[in-house]
Amino acid sequence: MKNRLEAMKRRYEEIEAELEKEDVTSDLKRLASLSKERSDLEKPVREYEEYLSDEQQLKEADGLLSNGDPDMEELARSEKKRLEARLGEIMQSLTEELLPKDPNDSKNIIVEIRGAVGGDEANIFAGDLFRMYSKYAEKQGWNVQILDFAEGTMGGYSFISFMVKGENVYSKLKFESGAHRVQRVPKTEAMGRIHTSTATVLVMPEAEEVEVTINPSDLKIDTYRSQGAGGQNVNKTESAVRITHVPTGIVVSCQTEKAQLQNKEICMRMLRAKLYAYYQEKVDAERAKERKLKVGTGERSEKIRTYNYPQNRVTDHRIGFTLQKLDRVMEGELEEIIEALIHFDQEQKLLEESKQGA
Repeated sequence: MKNRLEAMKRRYEEIEAELEKEDVTSDLKRLASLSKERSDLEKPVREYEEYLSDEQQLKEADGLLSNGDPDMEELARSEKKRLEARLGEIMQSLTEELLPKDPNDSKNIIVEIRGAVGGDEANIFAGDLFRMYSKYAEKQGWNVQILDFAEGTMGGYSFISFMVKGENVYSKLKFESGAHRVQRVPKTEAMGRIHTSTATVLVMPEAEEVEVTINPSDLKIDTYRSQGAGGQNVNKTESAVRITHVPTGIVVSCQTEKAQLQNKEICMRMLRAKLYAYYQEKVDAERAKERKLKVGTGERSEKIRTYNYPQNRVTDHRIGFTLQKLDRVMEGELEEIIEALIHFDQEQKLLEESKQGA
């Protein structure tokens, strides 16, 4: 581990020197690449430097334990205890920093939510989930853009697709894919009985053109008139776009923009994300057979979380995590759940690393 940290420290110093060169500052692509690498290295390098400093101070404290001065020895013992605790904290943080990084963590995402089992109530719940994620995004300072939707007859959405843009969006929301279950008395229930309904969530990292190659001849493009709210343009021009990727059967559509060209551009972004997730899922499935918590697209059939309204309780079944404040969670206060999932994932990675190192 120390060798890896020393190598990172050397590389950080090399990048610092590179960024001062005129030929680098004039090359925007290389400047951006080096700046990102520097940013990724900065935290572990700073922590490692702090570790080395504290380690040296610990040696000095050890040297004072036998100098014959009782007051000095007591001070040295106190300092040694503090430094040992601090070194343990830094080492834990460094261990987590050196875990394999998900290359998608810094990306924006495209999310699809669908009402599943439960008819109208499932669609209403899908709308509630969209509101929950929108509220959470707002708290994080992220931007939400609706891409496509189909409203439910009693409210909510039978389907809604949206993009979330911001800093490290995928790293926070990548564990949300799967089947979400709600237990409550539906607005559509006249007898006051508790029903169980589900909605599915799919989270995909946005993919760049260089990451996914799409052959134009593989695409079937249809245009149609937009439906629902949208002003004068709705139902008068064929601005909505539907694209089918024939080899995989993946279909995307967008009707939220007034211009057909804009909707087509959004469709292509959605298609790249879906194809990236499609191929990545095959790779992840092979790598993650032994892991309890799947990272990435997840499986829509997998029940990951239950929202129990009568008991004001939300439970994530993958990690056995329960909160008795569902009302706050539905207002976008997801941080405790998300942090618990991230922590569990890190523990799993540490366990894998220790097995490989054994």
